Amino acid sequence: MPDRSARRESNRREGDRRRATRSGAGAGGPTSASQAAGTEPRAVGSAEADPEAIARQICLRLLTSAPRTRAQLETALRQRGVPDEAAAAVLARFAEVRLIDDAMFARAWVDSRHHGRGLAGRALGAELRQRGVAQDDIQAALRELDPEQELATARELVARRLAATAGMPVPARMRRLTGVLARKGYPAGLAYRVVREALESEGGACHVPFDDLDVLAESEDDPEAAGA
Repeated sequence: MPDRSARRESNRREGDRRRATRSGAGAGGPTSASQAAGTEPRAVGSAEADPEAIARQICLRLLTSAPRTRAQLETALRQRGVPDEAAAAVLARFAEVRLIDDAMFARAWVDSRHHGRGLAGRALGAELRQRGVAQDDIQAALRELDPEQELATARELVARRLAATAGMPVPARMRRLTGVLARKGYPAGLAYRVVREALESEGGACHVPFDDLDVLAESEDDPEAAGA
């Protein structure tokens, strides 16, 4: 019996010691491995955060969702308060490893937007300028847009909308169809020629002169204006 009592007393003391140890850790000791090692992640906005690390994180997140130009990334970093020096260093590194390539971006943009939306060179150039692409890169990309392909696309755009204008007076049809091409960046002369060809292919004559500015003006009541 004495041995059994001694063992119970020993076990009780050991339990008390362990409970005291756990209580001390909860009051002021480390509660995780990272805290114990002093490696708790720093807040992005804290004074100790590395601006370049933050810039890299922002750029990678944006590039994962969609291709971006250098100017677009630079604007995003500035809006998030990244210092200019850190932003410049990260953007230079990204350009070096070709994560940023405005020339390639421009070529892909021209190819995608022309075939996908039927946009002409003038509209494509304006979109690229809005995204901060240099003029040399824009011109190089637009040179790859074949004029014959541009003409073929304009004809397709008019052909798809020709039936919807049937029954309208010829001047109104001219205004509607040339407006479609104008909004997509096609020059007035090309638009007039393509629409006139399409109307004459139906067997009728088109007597509206090219210099009739009312014909080439966009119609405010055109229901396709927003989605052209």
